[in-house]
Amino acid sequence: MDLSTTYMGLRLRNPLIAAASPLTSNVDSIRRLEDAGVAAVVLHSLFEEQIEHEAAELEHYMALGTESYAESTSYFPEPFEFRTGPDDYIELIDAAKRAVRIPVIASLNGTSVGGWIHHARRAQLAGADGLELNVYHVATDPDTPGAEIEERCIEIARLVKAEVNIPIAVKLSPYFSSLAEMARRLDNAGVDALVLFNRFYQPDIDLETLEVVPNLVLSYPHELRLPLRWIAALHGRIRPSLAGTSGVQNGRDVLKLLLAGADAVQVAGVLIRHGAEHAATMLSEMQVWMAEKEYASVGELRGAVSQKSCANPAAFERANYMRALATYA
Repeated sequence: MDLSTTYMGLRLRNPLIAAASPLTSNVDSIRRLEDAGVAAVVLHSLFEEQIEHEAAELEHYMALGTESYAESTSYFPEPFEFRTGPDDYIELIDAAKRAVRIPVIASLNGTSVGGWIHHARRAQLAGADGLELNVYHVATDPDTPGAEIEERCIEIARLVKAEVNIPIAVKLSPYFSSLAEMARRLDNAGVDALVLFNRFYQPDIDLETLEVVPNLVLSYPHELRLPLRWIAALHGRIRPSLAGTSGVQNGRDVLKLLLAGADAVQVAGVLIRHGAEHAATMLSEMQVWMAEKEYASVGELRGAVSQKSCANPAAFERANYMRALATYA
């Protein structure tokens, strides 16, 4: 049975990708994921704030005391000439590439066009097979129009694409007023893949301390519905590869996303819950179902229930909406 697929131009032995998470932050864990059958890994994200903090901290210590002795400024290189940034991340890329045979995809998480784009080139030089841009931005300013948020995302993708030769994926949120149009604009910007969707982690309030506290909850099964819907809507209508993520619990969920039109499926929460070895179980579940349904390859089933063959997708969605309400008991 042929489980192979192509994602963002990379040929994978199967559609299962380990998403950015603590499991992809060290080489030993990445080796276990490969041994369990995962076809590629997305390393944990390097945050824009990490890079900016290190650069600012370095510049502060380089300038410390120079106001006392003018000649002392010549002892230090200019800030832009000094090697800054989280070198540990670059070292992880290099170590992972030497440790495994599967593709290693770096991840940059940010909201602006700042100096962190430079690190896309560093990731490429370290051997990354691809780069995932996680544009995580919660627009809370009522004076910022939606068009500005969209243009910022497009600009980041365009500029990073110009920096490197490796394939680029953008991990999107579902909260655009016209997600399909946004996907088309990223397609026009040269993006090689879209990952649907980024999860927004909602904070909580501690009633004892009256402080806002983090509240990271692993995905639930019902969250699969959102990427399932939009992958089915976008399949065959844009050039970039599509990866589904969020809510995936087992091999059958992977199959649903493939049937909708996904080229690959990223998983994290289920592997955190059950261990890296659970990837082998998921792949086995896929093979059993495919054998029962007489599918010989992933290529045969991909997009079989997408909206590509539907003449009026909007009407199709409207009909399903009404049917869901009318049949609820």
